[in-house]
Amino acid sequence: MNYSEITPYIEELAKLSTENNHIVPEMYPTYNVYRGLRDMNGNGVITGLTEISRIKAKDHDENGNEITCDGRLFYRGIDVRDIVAGFRSDDRFGFEEIIYLLLFSELPTKEKLERFSQSLTEYRTLPPSFVRDMILKAPGKDMMNILSRCVLALYSYDDNPDDISVANVLRQSLQLISVFPLLAVYSYHSYQHYHLGKSLVIHQPKAGLSTAETILSLLREDGQYTPLEAKILDLALVLHAEHGGGNNSSFTTHVVTSSGTDTYSSVAAALGSLKGPRHGGANIKVVKMFEDMKQNIDTKDKDAVRDYLVRLLNKDAFDKAGLIYGMGHAIYSLSDPRADILKGCAKDLAIEKGCEEEFELYSMVAEMAPEIIADRRKMYKGVSPNVDFYSGLIYRMLELPCELYTPLFAVARISGWSAHRIEEIQNAGKIIRPQYVSVKQETAYTPMENR
Repeated sequence: MNYSEITPYIEELAKLSTENNHIVPEMYPTYNVYRGLRDMNGNGVITGLTEISRIKAKDHDENGNEITCDGRLFYRGIDVRDIVAGFRSDDRFGFEEIIYLLLFSELPTKEKLERFSQSLTEYRTLPPSFVRDMILKAPGKDMMNILSRCVLALYSYDDNPDDISVANVLRQSLQLISVFPLLAVYSYHSYQHYHLGKSLVIHQPKAGLSTAETILSLLREDGQYTPLEAKILDLALVLHAEHGGGNNSSFTTHVVTSSGTDTYSSVAAALGSLKGPRHGGANIKVVKMFEDMKQNIDTKDKDAVRDYLVRLLNKDAFDKAGLIYGMGHAIYSLSDPRADILKGCAKDLAIEKGCEEEFELYSMVAEMAPEIIADRRKMYKGVSPNVDFYSGLIYRMLELPCELYTPLFAVARISGWSAHRIEEIQNAGKIIRPQYVSVKQETAYTPMENR
């Protein structure tokens, strides 16, 4: 059997399924249902409590009226801008500190951070023959699928996989956080070798390196990288580590964890959520959009760039989806703090890499796009560049393959998922069970001979 073949019979069944689906978007307000857990104004429906992180995009004036404000992101109550300023002023890596903060709700002392980082290094190893048996012997074309498969396989190597005590889940979480860079990079090398015919290079992780340094040293054949490259990748990991409790994959973590299942199943479910292009793959779309732009217009001509952006919205350019990728966010309106931070880093990296012209193009689009969108679309809030707008540019300048963009998101976000899983275990006790409104009318059963 060809497992990927869609037979005429399957086509017939698909047509039947489509014809018998009578739910249309207009029905949701009729039944007072918040599709996507968001009301008609885009406000999220409250589904839980968290101490892990918070997003702020609105404030109040002196009369108590709600007004938009520059976006702010808080990790455990601390503004992420202050966190970033802190470790950057010390000229050190920040991701390991963020993992500690998200998991334990406090900033580590120098001694605690050194001990914690050492623990992550010690956990950064895979079971014997795991790379050969789980990655090299079954190479795939999608790194996120390989990552999910590897996570589920690690269940079999755990002597105590189903214990959901906080201590055991924390142990599992630290191990997964530590090996995610290995799983992601090794999966990519396997894909390069078996599907593209490239040489197979598998480096062993070096002790004492940060997560960002580990990724670059494992990925590159010569294992070399500049301090600026490592520091900017580290910053990207920091800014992707967590983002409020309401993002799709973190909510998935809460839902699956509430059932009482094991850590590996919970993380695999979150990976499945993140793989979706509406969640984790947006920066790939940004990069491909700009590549299409450069191939089809003179990007130094502002009028040509403006016309291209208009054609994007009119579904007449790129993928004809009607979107300017990297613009807008479900919550932020005036600004995305992660994008603001990455913009300055992107400029520094562009200078080092000789990509100043490309950075200027991104800056031009960042200035034009919000105005064009506001002029042509009905909006309930403002639009500004989001984190995906600049992260894709940064990854491209770091010469990271696009196949790794979403896995790198997972390498960062598993720290947030782990914090959410532990929080759910500590504070829940009940399974998360949403309610759907059935709109199908009752019908009588028809005997076989009367159908």
